[in-house]
Amino acid sequence: MTFPTAPYHDQKEHWPATGRHILACFDEETILVYQAYAPAIGLHAIRHGTFGGGFSYGRMSWIKPNFLWMMYRSNWGQSVGQEVVLAVRLRRTFFDRILEQAVPSSFTSALYPSHEAWKSAVGQSDVRLQWDPDHHPQGSKQERRAIQLGLRGATLESYGKREIVDMSEFIAVQREHVLHGRLDQLLTPEEHPYLPSEQIAAHLGLGMIE
Repeated sequence: MTFPTAPYHDQKEHWPATGRHILACFDEETILVYQAYAPAIGLHAIRHGTFGGGFSYGRMSWIKPNFLWMMYRSNWGQSVGQEVVLAVRLRRTFFDRILEQAVPSSFTSALYPSHEAWKSAVGQSDVRLQWDPDHHPQGSKQERRAIQLGLRGATLESYGKREIVDMSEFIAVQREHVLHGRLDQLLTPEEHPYLPSEQIAAHLGLGMIE
């Protein structure tokens, strides 16, 4: 699998500065999401094109469409247990179904009339939603919010059989630019705000400023 890249300095000029946004690398039919694992799980996924080995389908698994959020979370592939960063290519139709199911990890009155209504939605959904601060390549928080999605049950089972690629070599090169302050040389996957249907956008609170 190949993916388009572009200089970070050029891209950041066009990214939203504030609000909730799904920054992602996508085309007309597919979208990339990222995960990071210990070698036992990550290398198995690369060899077999599916998650298995030590991967548990009985636990919630979190995916991130935003590359720099994944880099912050994994410390550019250096955190223990997150040394192998994977890109997983999903059909946009499947990704949109994930977004449709997403229920926030905590209660929000902007989306649910009561705490009980939110708890009921949590019990019926395979997908959790969190909005977290996006991050600069060197780790500082941004005003913009990045999405991560927790998958379980049948949704996770379906997700686990996808096109998977090891990002580690690409990340190792880019990590050196970050560590030595060479952000003018930093390349990242070419990302743009992902715009689902108006209904899904309203369901997610997309664009909302916190």
